Amino acid sequence: MLLTSLDFRAFQFSQSLIYAIEEINNNSSLLPGISLGYKIYDSCSSTAIGVRMAMALVNGNENAVLDEPCTKPAQVQAIVGETYSSVSMAIANTLAEMVKYFGWTWVGAIRRDDDYGNSGMAAFIEAAEQLGICLEYTLPFFRTYSQEKVLRIIEQIKSSTSRVIVGFVDTWDLEILVQAFFEHNVTGYQWVGTEAWIFDLELATADKYSILQGAIGLSIPNTTVTGLKEFILDIHPLKSAGSDIFTRFWEALFKCKYKIQNDSDDTTVCTGQEKLSEVENTFTDMSLMPIFTNVYKAVYAVAHTLHDLFGCTQTCPTKKQPDPLTVSINFHYKHFFKFLEHLKRVHFQTKEGEEVYFDKNGDPPAKYEIINWQKNKEHQHEFVNVGFYDSSFPARNRLAVNMTSVPVSVCSESCPPGTRKAVQKGKPICCFDCIPCAEGEISNMTDGIKCTQCHQDYWSNPSRDKCIKKETEFLSYEETMGILLTAVSIIGAFITLVIAIMFFRYKNTPIVRANNSELSFLLLFSLSLCFLCSLTFIGRPSEWSCVLRHTAFGITFVLCISCVLGKTIVVLMAFRATLPGSNVMKWFGPPQQRLSVLAFTLIQVLICVLWLTTSPPFPYNNMHYYKDKIILECHLGSTIGFWAVLGYIGLLALLCFILAFLARKLPDNFNEAKFITFSMLIFCAVWITFIPAYVSSPGKFTVAVEIFAILASSFGLLFCIFLPKCYIIILKPEKNTKNDNIYGNNGMAVKEMS
Repeated sequence: MLLTSLDFRAFQFSQSLIYAIEEINNNSSLLPGISLGYKIYDSCSSTAIGVRMAMALVNGNENAVLDEPCTKPAQVQAIVGETYSSVSMAIANTLAEMVKYFGWTWVGAIRRDDDYGNSGMAAFIEAAEQLGICLEYTLPFFRTYSQEKVLRIIEQIKSSTSRVIVGFVDTWDLEILVQAFFEHNVTGYQWVGTEAWIFDLELATADKYSILQGAIGLSIPNTTVTGLKEFILDIHPLKSAGSDIFTRFWEALFKCKYKIQNDSDDTTVCTGQEKLSEVENTFTDMSLMPIFTNVYKAVYAVAHTLHDLFGCTQTCPTKKQPDPLTVSINFHYKHFFKFLEHLKRVHFQTKEGEEVYFDKNGDPPAKYEIINWQKNKEHQHEFVNVGFYDSSFPARNRLAVNMTSVPVSVCSESCPPGTRKAVQKGKPICCFDCIPCAEGEISNMTDGIKCTQCHQDYWSNPSRDKCIKKETEFLSYEETMGILLTAVSIIGAFITLVIAIMFFRYKNTPIVRANNSELSFLLLFSLSLCFLCSLTFIGRPSEWSCVLRHTAFGITFVLCISCVLGKTIVVLMAFRATLPGSNVMKWFGPPQQRLSVLAFTLIQVLICVLWLTTSPPFPYNNMHYYKDKIILECHLGSTIGFWAVLGYIGLLALLCFILAFLARKLPDNFNEAKFITFSMLIFCAVWITFIPAYVSSPGKFTVAVEIFAILASSFGLLFCIFLPKCYIIILKPEKNTKNDNIYGNNGMAVKEMS
């Protein structure tokens, strides 16, 4: 029991403090004329004992508490705390940043059930929340916990889904946990540690089952102080600490005894001449030199603060004594805060050139090495430096880690671009579903929390991670539909031209003259314009094409229907002219026919002029019919103007149909009225069908329907009126003679009018 009750690490820390104090007392430029003293007490790793000792020291009654005689009252100015203390905010922030760096957003944590673990965990949770890290669990542990409590901890960890454990514990706690984890097969976890245990060689040696294999954590940078190692290992001055403790220390260090109680004891007898070079144990291990250096710097920080408070120059005023550092209701708070403010502002260099200062929270600059537990060829743990953290660097360069592979510990896999995160109900923010962005929205980052609406001219691509220019749709000359409609339009115009040439070639024949050749040629001309005006509906809409297509369509069709109407009236007048005593033909001769066609056409021209001057058609990007593409179309401008043009055409067509229908009772040998009636029937049927088709057709098909109606009605007029005449001219020329009255008396009357 005696050999194992001594903590060699505590001796090393004590030696570091003594070395610093002796060096300061021998320094003529720091606290000249004042010597620092010290008392070292063992808190036995008990918070209660540590607090009791501290209060006894600052209240000046440590003798009564510790039952030690003292000839002079203590002038306690500062207390250097235990080898472990509350985790600083700097460490907590650094740990959170490191966890985030590896993408571990779903972690568990075990904390020592005392101020060190609880305050450290509270600081870590605060920093983790700001970085989007979630804790699945945080479990308290202390080495005195019962087996039942330990089992509950193990069951909680085994039932969890996180694969990373952050440990705010110390070496002794982990030694117990490692054994319990091995017994219950709790392996395969990534441990993240603080400087309290991450580079402790004793713990690494005790981890025989590799429970902590791969652990990563923060380590204080490997710094040294000249002469400190030699001072620590110089054990002979320790005799001044007291014969009893020195004897116990010597026996534990060399595993010998000065007094052997019986001969059966195999323990070696201590001679006092043992050499430290002949043993290898915790005391000779200098792996904690960075912490020893911190003890050294802590003493120097107190010395520099006192130097400033005393106002030392060449020497220090020895009669002036500041009040203690520690807070106590029995002392003056004003002086305490004065000392504390001076301590926060202290800034000095060690003899090695290292700068020492504190931030507003009382923490030194966060500078840590990233340590990773790895196994060497002999299957022994070794601490490998895999990176660093330096808070003095720019934010993006503070943390640098060189590791090729790391485990994954997330509650939900990252949401790829094109999706957004939606937190699962009743769970932490790290547990979420990935919802695909809606049409027209994108998310171009991983783990996006919302989708962004594309600009109205853009649309989301299939993967919803990029806005692309919307496809534009219009009836083009390059596409199949446009090519077919263009071909049909040209063919129609060509057939019309052929018929016109044919009529001109046979203009003096009875069949041409009997049908009023002047109106026939004007009708053929207007039909050719009707076929050609359909071409203005094809192609990318522009200002001129939008204006031209509707006005050209309206005027040419009115010209066409006016000619047909004129021919219909001529037929009716010619029939009545055969009646005895009738002179109606003088009221509707060729001049009146031309004037009627001109009048009907000018009315349409007037409607078009009013339309174009008030609200003309214009190119328009229709984004409402389709979400993913833009329809390039000609907006009507004034819908009243458009339907007025169309209505006027319909009115003339209806009038023409009625007149032709009235002429159906004419003798059978007069066939012109029948042809006009049938052509008007087709014309009206096409345009009546056009209205619902035009309204319901989407995009470019609206234009295609309009072109189809133009072409269909034009072909109907062309074929119904002129095809029978062409048939007679080409195939039945014997009927196209002056002596052959193919239309009877009525036909002769028409002929006389031409």
